[in-house]
Amino acid sequence: MTITAAADGSALGNPGPAGWAWYVNDDCWRAGGWPHGTNNQGELMAVLDLFRATAHVPGEDLLILCDSQYVINAVTKWMPGWKRKGWRKADGKPVLNVDLLKEIDQALVGRRYTFEWVRGHAGHELNEAADERARAAATSYQQGVAVRQGPGFVNGFVNTANGAAPAPQADSTAAQAAPQASRRAAPPATPPATRQAAPSGQEKLFGRPGLFEEPDLFSELEEEPAGEGTLAGASPEAVVESLERELLRPETRADLGRTGVLLHPDFTEIGTSGRIWTRDAMMMALEDDPGGPTEVELLGADRLGEKAVLLTYRSHTRKGSALRSSLWVLEGSQWRLRFHQGTPEA
Repeated sequence: MTITAAADGSALGNPGPAGWAWYVNDDCWRAGGWPHGTNNQGELMAVLDLFRATAHVPGEDLLILCDSQYVINAVTKWMPGWKRKGWRKADGKPVLNVDLLKEIDQALVGRRYTFEWVRGHAGHELNEAADERARAAATSYQQGVAVRQGPGFVNGFVNTANGAAPAPQADSTAAQAAPQASRRAAPPATPPATRQAAPSGQEKLFGRPGLFEEPDLFSELEEEPAGEGTLAGASPEAVVESLERELLRPETRADLGRTGVLLHPDFTEIGTSGRIWTRDAMMMALEDDPGGPTEVELLGADRLGEKAVLLTYRSHTRKGSALRSSLWVLEGSQWRLRFHQGTPEA
């Protein structure tokens, strides 16, 4: 038998009131959250709780549908290397969200599982159900009302209590695209020790207060103060042109924190090679290879409404020139790149 479940996380403000959920069907799901957390922390906690909730059936295959390429790559690709390096990244910096990742690493020992990437907010039935419940949990913490936790595993499955989890820290690691399923079978080992049950989402489960104060640079960040990088008083066209030029600078492209602000959460790019890039994949690629200087020949800046500007230009690099178009949208007080396309010139 294969247990198929979607896992998802949500954060209002990111960081802000946060929720997580996994979903098998209307009779088999669970959700929780915290007063303050990030989207990535919610995504990781959903996966962790799913492993814990199914720990009593270790012989069953587990298919995890996930719209977070960060989570998929962290669990299936990066963790072995991080562990060998003492939970540090290739640049020597500590892996963030490390406590949640360590718990997941322990929980999957002896399990047979597959991660499959699904596009979020695209009508996938299980993903939408998990997203709805994760967002509802985050909203409950925002409004100060009880979280609807769900039945857990029923109909022949043990309804396990929500176990205590470590204090998650923010993570700036970005992920490459992983549309295909990724499988890792760990060798059998002694199951993790049983954890004391506690009400879902209680802040005491995550240690001392303030652990969620560090923003998650991989996910959507808080908006910048007015006037900082926004050319206060300038026209939207001038602001967008300035931000586009900033995004083309190697030092900006290598900075996950800044690209996390400039790229819209739903950013998509059709590159000069014809490849379709997601925000996660683009951020990771830019950090690994920010490229060299780019000269810009502006062709046009057209207002498409109060909250949208289309920028067209020709870029010149050592590799040649390309015609490019960028759609920037206003989100709150921050202009963010929603779509980009590049076409190489002969």
